[in-house]
Amino acid sequence: MNNSGEKNIILNSIADGVFTVDMDFRITSMNRAAEAILGIEEKDAVGRLCFEIFHANICEHSCALKETLDTGNNIINKTIYIVNSGGERVPISVSTALLKNGKGDVIGGVETFRDITAIETLRKEIESSYTFEDIVSKNKVMRELFGILPDIATSDSSVLIEGSSGTGKELIARAIHSLSNRKTKPLVVINCAAVPDNLLESELFGYKAGAFTDAKKDKPGKIALAEGGTLFLDEIGEISPAIQVKLLRFIQEREYEPLGGVSTVKSNVRIIAATNKILTEEVRGGNFREDLYYRINVINIRLPALRERKEDIPFLIKHFIHKFNVLKGKNIEGVSDDVMNILMNHDYPGNIRELENIIEHAFVLCREPYIRQLHLPNHFKNIVTPLHDNLTLEEMERIYILKALEKNSWNRKNTAKDLGIDTTTLWRKIKNLKIAKE
Repeated sequence: MNNSGEKNIILNSIADGVFTVDMDFRITSMNRAAEAILGIEEKDAVGRLCFEIFHANICEHSCALKETLDTGNNIINKTIYIVNSGGERVPISVSTALLKNGKGDVIGGVETFRDITAIETLRKEIESSYTFEDIVSKNKVMRELFGILPDIATSDSSVLIEGSSGTGKELIARAIHSLSNRKTKPLVVINCAAVPDNLLESELFGYKAGAFTDAKKDKPGKIALAEGGTLFLDEIGEISPAIQVKLLRFIQEREYEPLGGVSTVKSNVRIIAATNKILTEEVRGGNFREDLYYRINVINIRLPALRERKEDIPFLIKHFIHKFNVLKGKNIEGVSDDVMNILMNHDYPGNIRELENIIEHAFVLCREPYIRQLHLPNHFKNIVTPLHDNLTLEEMERIYILKALEKNSWNRKNTAKDLGIDTTTLWRKIKNLKIAKE
């Protein structure tokens, strides 16, 4: 066996992805792990520019390979994000080095990388540090929201997020904070419905020692803890008229008095509020102050219920299966056709949270590669699904993309924009799913 063959065996036996480029950044080789992570075969990658394959967040402005070729310095374990051939955003850790021939001449660069999705998933579960890129949706209303979310984040205006329970209001609030100029400061969350009214004032504004019998020392409130950052008031529609008055004064004046205090405290905090109620109706019914409503409703975001965005169900199922595989140490591949049909036809009064709970329930019982009907909660077990409605995730995705292409008269650029993916990703999906214009 020659040296080249031995090198290929070694490269293909390691778990890290490896690829090499020439001095023009065209790919010259790629191992099997790289093929798996990127979702593309070596024969389809060789000869193409590396940024055409990687679609990394550093390709345009701070390419790791370019830095190594320019300076000769290796880069070790730099965390970046790529977009694979399936259009999925994948976190990876990359290392780069110069590629030299037998004479010691530099002939290109080599990059090794590993998929750190599992590590990132665990970190985000612990820190709850999600961004809008972690919100799974192909729905047109949601994609339009994603387009304006960075502008909303940098505006520093108060935001009111409306939507039924389980639609992801807190996730949107965290995304706004993470995209804002306040992202290095705290995001403090308080669920107004979970705190008794007689305690909510002290929870928000804090108290001074001696303010009441058990107040042995000063305690800062949520507003003080959020200083310089963001205060997320979840279920704001539940607060009493008395607290509404105090909250209105704080938002208007940007100052407050802790319980038992004798002087006001200045505050620099952005307010994001959320409610599952229709606050305009609460205002008309005299349950919510109109002036407070207009103070918190400078920017309004309405999140659609899951029954209004059913095209997202297959993607959310895939997302939750991946998440629970990481968290629970399993390797479930997907759901059976009849389960997909059942979940597509359910109305989800509990919205995305309900779907997540269904998948988590199935994970407890499932010891097979695919979640089947017997693994679902009891109220799903007697549902009979017609055979003609049984569709795999790939078949559903194919139908969804085909409809989008037809809607846009097969204009790929407009279709990709509608789907929220780039044109290269759409081209790959059309090829992989064998979509053709009839």
